[in-house]
Amino acid sequence: MSCRTPGRGAGTGANPLRRGADRARTRWHAVFALACLLAVVCAIGTGLAVHASGERAAEARARLLHRVTATTVAEPVGPEAARTAGTPAASAQATWRYPDSRVHTGPVPVPPRTPPGQGVTIWVDDAGDVSLRPPRTADAITLDAIAAGAGALAAVVLCSGGLVSVRLRRIEAGSLRQWEREWERVEPHWSGRARPEQGADDE
Repeated sequence: MSCRTPGRGAGTGANPLRRGADRARTRWHAVFALACLLAVVCAIGTGLAVHASGERAAEARARLLHRVTATTVAEPVGPEAARTAGTPAASAQATWRYPDSRVHTGPVPVPPRTPPGQGVTIWVDDAGDVSLRPPRTADAITLDAIAAGAGALAAVVLCSGGLVSVRLRRIEAGSLRQWEREWERVEPHWSGRARPEQGADDE
């Protein structure tokens, strides 16, 4: 003799109290969770791609320039409006050699409060002149990658969140309309308006 557990359907496990709107909400919440996971993947991919692109651009720029060490001969002045690798820099008179047989003297970007006689790394072109566009530093490239990844993450999350929010509002509106229709059918019986009126002489 076989027994079946009460309350279970034919293996479906469906909850008879759950409405279609409830199932739709669950599906859209799952969609948003998957979108957030996709946003993380996109952010990582975008960040890695931007970082790799920045490294390639920096390496290509470095092949056109030469890194030399200059020696400061005066206190720095500034900071100037010019920026080196994204960081405000002061300017100090310095001397350097490039090629080795040629001595150059001129202002070079230095950190503030750099003392005279301090060696600083600069980038020069083939003529030995200081380049106004040195290769980007690793820190600057990393910051660009982080910013790009964060932007991709925010874009995917905001777009998917907006879409899911619109769908959930529509589901909620439809659920309310359905509830009102059902209440119109049930309310007369629940309130007694559907029963015949008792006569005046009825006790």
